[in-house]
Amino acid sequence: MATAAAGDAAPAGGGKKKLVIIVVAVLVLALVGVAALLLLKKKPAEDEDGEAAAPAAHQAEVKPGTPPVFVPLEPFTVNLADKDVDRFAQIGITLEVADAKFAEQLKLYMPAIRSNVLMVLSHKTSVELLTLEGKEQLARDIMRESLRPMGIEIDDEDDEDTTKKKRKKKRNVVSPISNVLFSSFIVQ
Repeated sequence: MATAAAGDAAPAGGGKKKLVIIVVAVLVLALVGVAALLLLKKKPAEDEDGEAAAPAAHQAEVKPGTPPVFVPLEPFTVNLADKDVDRFAQIGITLEVADAKFAEQLKLYMPAIRSNVLMVLSHKTSVELLTLEGKEQLARDIMRESLRPMGIEIDDEDDEDTTKKKRKKKRNVVSPISNVLFSSFIVQ
């Protein structure tokens, strides 16, 4: 009888060992799977400085043959920074963007974008806005400030000294806003 009891006890102990081995094997496989997933997960491409490149959404390019996407902003009416005379400007702005997906994303940030554009406009004088160079600079400023709420920083091409310093530290980002268009431009 003692041998029969010992024979019954051995398989029960072996069953527990098998269960423990199976649980440990499943845990090891799960850990290996998680580690493989983390290692195989796409890493952003790095530039020569070792910094991660901007996400693809920030580098979207217009495909040939596709119509452009426009995002019109409500007209802006602001007091200008002229000291001797009270002057104001009423300016209609439309942004040309890379694709409809980015246009929808841009609309989510519209309150911050409008605020930034208003700040830029209110610091301009009528003399600056009436010249062609002033309008071109305003368009560059609006483009820069429209992207800033989304965390996209682009270089200002006119400031050569700071641009050279920034290029050493920062990568060159392609703007998803391809053009700033003025639909109306009144300075009084």
